[in-house]
Amino acid sequence: ALVTSAGISLKTQPPFDMEREKREPLWGDPTWRAIPRGTSQQDIEVNHLHVNLNPILQDVDVILPLHRMAELEEEGVIGTFAPHSYSFYGYQFQVTGFLQSAIAPIAEHMREEGVEAVLLTPT
Repeated sequence: ALVTSAGISLKTQPPFDMEREKREPLWGDPTWRAIPRGTSQQDIEVNHLHVNLNPILQDVDVILPLHRMAELEEEGVIGTFAPHSYSFYGYQFQVTGFLQSAIAPIAEHMREEGVEAVLLTPT
């Protein structure tokens, strides 16, 4: 599975809350998003105040290589690519709460999907 801290969401999901962070600079949105395999460039949004969004908006694979992982699976280089990848907002000061509200549920979803390895693409 892939996990990124780039604040990627589907256009059909709520965006990461940058407005609150603008009001409260030490707050980062502690939520997470599941990104299904097969997601296209046109399906995503990127919401992050601390990342240059332009490269990601041009090609999501620069930070969340969904298409490359599918190619590696097809070529037999890796086993089965997980049904979902995961994204969170990588600007967290309340680490304990974030571990409980985001990381634990992501780990549980991956466990349910049979994920054996994770590639983290930090911002």
